Amino acid sequence: MVNVIHFVREWWPVTLVPIGFMVGWYFDRKNDEKLTTFRNKSKLFQRELKPGEEVTWR
Repeated sequence: MVNVIHFVREWWPVTLVPIGFMVGWYFDRKNDEKLTTFRNKSKLFQRELKPGEEVTWR
């Protein structure tokens, strides 16, 4: 039991840093998905796209 507590106390950054990175990446992707629903609907980009023209924001 003491070895487990010692292991967790010594190696917690090795596990928490990658977990924090993955959680941040997940929320960033979700935010990008949410923002794509509003693409080309703001006042700045409120115009019709020409045929064959790519979207202004990816």
